Parts: sequence; C-alpha cells; structure tokens
Amino acid sequence: MVLVARGLSNHEIATHLHISHGTAKAHVTNLLDKLAARDRVQLVITAYEAGLMTPTP
Repeated sequence: MVLVARGLSNHEIATHLHISHGTAKAHVTNLLDKLAARDRVQLVITAYEAGLMTPTP
C-alpha cells in the first residue's frame, strides 16, 4: 500500500518487489477490494489516514 501511496505504477511495484506485473496488479486489486476503495486515489488517502505516509514539504 505504501508503494501505491508513493505513486508507483503496477510495473514499478513489481520491479521494486521482484514480483511479476500480474502479481503486483493482483495485490493492488486485493487492497482495493478489502478496503472497499473505488480507486488508487482512495488507497492513497487511506494510507495517509492510517499514518503509513506523512506529507513531505
């Protein structure tokens, strides 16, 4: 979720985590489903609200 909140694409997440693009996409889809989020923007908001991310100046 932190990688999504940082603005990484599925491809970038896959590269960062050394997993396939399909696996990264599946993880993002699971996050969307489990958190009942409409889109990646809501995941970012949730990450900030949960304290996983903090604004940088």
